[in-house]
Amino acid sequence: MATLNILRYPDARLHKVAAPVTVFDESLKKLVADMAETMYAAPGIGLAATQVDVHKQIIVVDVSDRRDSLIVLVNPEILESTGVSDIEEGCLSLPGIYELVERAERVKVRAFDQNGTAFTLEAQGLLSVCIQHEMDHLKGKVFVEQLSQLKQQRIRARLAKQLRKSA
Repeated sequence: MATLNILRYPDARLHKVAAPVTVFDESLKKLVADMAETMYAAPGIGLAATQVDVHKQIIVVDVSDRRDSLIVLVNPEILESTGVSDIEEGCLSLPGIYELVERAERVKVRAFDQNGTAFTLEAQGLLSVCIQHEMDHLKGKVFVEQLSQLKQQRIRARLAKQLRKSA
């Protein structure tokens, strides 16, 4: 396993739309393992392949306290969504930025695991928000782009300041 490089916003590669996975082989399993290791090391609770510059529909998520409940979603699709969440979001591609984004409180998702086995998952709360957030990455969307123009400008200024400090 290896820790992968996470793209930082506003990197243009974060806006590439991910293609469906068509081959479930050892290279997919290795990518999933590397993504999980990267997510845990960051540390984060979710990671989309887009964030590591692999433009395939793959998500890893683990919202458990003990970090021992990895969920792998390949070619995920939301079948149902209800309610409205009030959970603040962060993103490994935007470290230190947290904002409230309107999401569904509950979702029902159909996906495949890394072996190609189809399954459905019903999620609520933090898991639901995390799945929706990561699925946006697969569509080339970053959560801050759903905020007002003023908030986006403030975030860009904050990121530029962080970049200057680290240089």
